Amino acid sequence: MKKHFIKLLFFTLISIHIVDTQNLKALVPLYYFPDIKQLKLEALSIGQQAYQLLYFGQNKDSLNLAKLAVKINDQNEKLWIILAEAQIANKLYEEGLFSLNNAQKINPEIAEIYFAKSTIYLKQSKIKKARVSLQSGIKIMPDNFNAIFQLGNIYLMEKNYEKALKEFDKAIKIKKDFWQAINNKGLAYFELNKISLSIMSFKKAISIEEKAEPLLALAACLRTQDINEAILFAKKALKKEPTYVDQLFENTELKKAILFAKTKIN
Repeated sequence: MKKHFIKLLFFTLISIHIVDTQNLKALVPLYYFPDIKQLKLEALSIGQQAYQLLYFGQNKDSLNLAKLAVKINDQNEKLWIILAEAQIANKLYEEGLFSLNNAQKINPEIAEIYFAKSTIYLKQSKIKKARVSLQSGIKIMPDNFNAIFQLGNIYLMEKNYEKALKEFDKAIKIKKDFWQAINNKGLAYFELNKISLSIMSFKKAISIEEKAEPLLALAACLRTQDINEAILFAKKALKKEPTYVDQLFENTELKKAILFAKTKIN
């Protein structure tokens, strides 16, 4: 009888244990863990959100999201590029270069990586590095007229005016109405003291789009030829851009001419 009781008690304890375990399973939720493919898709979605925030000027929020996207998937070059753009927008240039270098390791055939690196180098006044990066990007994307135009501008900064003219001509060949490149041809001609060609370039740029920069540059060129016409163009320029100060001109005489034109208006 005693043995029968002990056996019955034993089976009762087992039954209670089983029931408790089943109840426990019912209470604990089953968690879903996404696979690697789904995590990568989520990272891309976060990266797209970061890019949208950057577009709307929410630079800090964009940076945080871009960092998160890269943490989830650090093998996607597009996410590294988005992070770099957010870092550039937040003036974190060294961090931006680090991100772009990581993107380049994953896929060295993306022209935008080299263009973005060139932008950072320009902001750091590393002109030669900026030029080399641009040239690398243009080899991959030879029809990018904006990049070619920027290369021409770098040659202007380096006072290599003949090479600058060649790059501007390449950009104009791709985009016929590229008034910025036509205008900057005028700057290069002015630096080479080819004033008649400079005037022709500025006038052609104005005929495409009447912007303050070519108007003021033309005014400066005409100062010694026709002061009244120079003042007329200078007035038009400053009416469009009253605070227009910055110039791409390296030539000191041209800067003096612009100041003179402004004085005449005032």
